[in-house]
Amino acid sequence: MRTDEADSTFSRRDLLGCAITAGLVAASGLSLPAIASQEKHAAMPRPLPQKGKTMSFVKTQDGAEIFYKDWGAGPVVMFSHGWPLNADAWEDQLFALASNGYRVIAHDRRSHGRSSQTWNGNDMDTYADDLAAVVRTLDVHDVTHVGHSTGGGEVARYIGRHGCDRVKRAVLVSAIPPTMLRTSANPDGLPIAVFDGLRRDLLADRSQFYRDLAEPFYGANRAGAKVSQGIKDAFWQQSMMAGLKGAHDCIREFSESVFHEDLKKFEIPTLLIHGDDDQIVPIDDAARKSVKLITGATLKVYPGAPHGIPATHHEELVGDLLAIMRT
Repeated sequence: MRTDEADSTFSRRDLLGCAITAGLVAASGLSLPAIASQEKHAAMPRPLPQKGKTMSFVKTQDGAEIFYKDWGAGPVVMFSHGWPLNADAWEDQLFALASNGYRVIAHDRRSHGRSSQTWNGNDMDTYADDLAAVVRTLDVHDVTHVGHSTGGGEVARYIGRHGCDRVKRAVLVSAIPPTMLRTSANPDGLPIAVFDGLRRDLLADRSQFYRDLAEPFYGANRAGAKVSQGIKDAFWQQSMMAGLKGAHDCIREFSESVFHEDLKKFEIPTLLIHGDDDQIVPIDDAARKSVKLITGATLKVYPGAPHGIPATHHEELVGDLLAIMRT
């Protein structure tokens, strides 16, 4: 390009920039000196945000990074989410408890949400060890562990593998223990064909699969159900954040894992909460059996409640969590 052409191009750009700036100034009602003052202020170095408990990652022994959020101050409550969701599924409970003087911590299970999407390690033992890594890294003690669905299995396996030294109490909500799969030892369980169907539909069209799954998950397929589109949209959005490999592997873990021995190691007060219209983890083969395996455990049944209690019955669940924290 010749010098005169370059000068001409530069001049046209200058003119266009001046015109745009003039238009913005006129629209904002600010004078050019005022804008210049703001620009000068914006260019000045700003103090860095103070270090605090917000959101971060814990690195595990195999190099996976586990995302967690850490809000509030006070007695510690840790939340383990269900499949195929992430820590955001606990937002109502996190906000309420943190607002009432508790420190709340919720992590995304590996291959879910914002945590590393690993090819290997998507198994219940590793889930429990990842939870232990978060506990150790944050160095928390006297923790109340709350687990929903698969997260309830994660809490059970964590206690089975790592003991109760740092645990004060446990709350299992719509949880999968003691085991879901029908076997000779568990004739009341669900047949393997149910879980094979989940794997098939997940691989065929995971987006539509998650939209369909939200209906029974929240009981939206029941006559007279009042489940907002927003709740179902949030389920889809969180589910789509899960890696396909991890989501596929987790079906095996929540369906075939056996927690009888883990539950026998609960040496802390335990509350089980379950809806009697849970279409995902039927209460008769889950909480009603687990309560018999955990010494001193209490079962609270939510009449007519579906699987997704943290969303559909969030106020009642918050009330129960606050009540148990104050005992």
